[in-house]
Amino acid sequence: MKRPRPFADDLAPGRPFVVARVADGMEGLVVGDLARAVAGGKAAPWPSLVVICRDGQRMAALERGLAFFAPEIEVYPFPSWDCLPYDRASPGGSIVARRMATLARLARVKGGAASVVLTTVNASVQRVPAKGLVAAQSLSAAPGNAIALDGVVAWAEANGFLRTPTVRDTGEYAVRGGLIDLYPPGLAAPIRLDFFGDTLESIRAFDPETQRTTGQLRSLDLVPMAEFQLTTETMRRFRMAYIAEFGAARKGDTLYEAVSEGRRHPGMEHWLPLFHERLDTLFDYVPDTPIVLDPMAEEAAGVMVPLARNAGFNPGIFAGSTLSGCSSLAMTRGPAFSVSVIGAISARNAPPSTALRARVSVSIA
Repeated sequence: MKRPRPFADDLAPGRPFVVARVADGMEGLVVGDLARAVAGGKAAPWPSLVVICRDGQRMAALERGLAFFAPEIEVYPFPSWDCLPYDRASPGGSIVARRMATLARLARVKGGAASVVLTTVNASVQRVPAKGLVAAQSLSAAPGNAIALDGVVAWAEANGFLRTPTVRDTGEYAVRGGLIDLYPPGLAAPIRLDFFGDTLESIRAFDPETQRTTGQLRSLDLVPMAEFQLTTETMRRFRMAYIAEFGAARKGDTLYEAVSEGRRHPGMEHWLPLFHERLDTLFDYVPDTPIVLDPMAEEAAGVMVPLARNAGFNPGIFAGSTLSGCSSLAMTRGPAFSVSVIGAISARNAPPSTALRARVSVSIA
């Protein structure tokens, strides 16, 4: 009996490929095999795959599946915000932390072992801070480094960390004498930075419940807790862009007043383009990585524009370009889905993405 050829042999840049009749719950096995096949090729891209799931539940299920079928493969989750466009609530801190941890990793790491970026339709078409900016905003430290305590505090304030008496949740920090407790995104436990003057003496992990030390760290890479900074430059840019879009601010405009005073305001993340000179998409972070489409991803994307119109928004003003006609996202039936980005206004701050070039495209059906 002739042995069937591995489907990974059919992968070719720019040619859509369909893996059909995949049993429910076995998607992790298929994605794991694909990631290994891509990572084992010549001039392999990093990360190995970007998997676009139809929603957050599917993404979580696939993350569990990969942990079971391919535990050696690194998984970088990039979830969507848990709030509606222009809601008066900000996205959850844990979700922003996971997003920024993934973006910082993609912006700074140039290569590695087999890895998969897991995201959703909503998250994949939403504009994010520019790749170069995210890489520059990260902070690296190690015991013995000359680094001012006040400098770390200023970095934490500018990058969305919340000052609290005791650190217990992601995104919080506290200062006690020559100690800074910090709970950065992407870490399993908070860390304690011990300073002697302007020298960092030690980095220790600790239990947020007991506050007791659990281990020592040799180095630390800190990433922002927010998708924008509140600095003199970003506040100036926001005010100018806000007035250009909506005219002079009126008395009682709590958003404008909060930003002008350097304070955070609920829902201010929805005005992301007003803080940035330019924005990218997730695909700009992974320009050569093959894309895998989850079943019904196209249908999920097609729902977004009608929902936006029903809510009273014009999809044309959402920050980002449509994905119409992108061969790398094409299904075998019908055209590629077309959907505008949700989550931030003003297309003037959204240069065309260069990342949706023809590449390997895999659809799981």
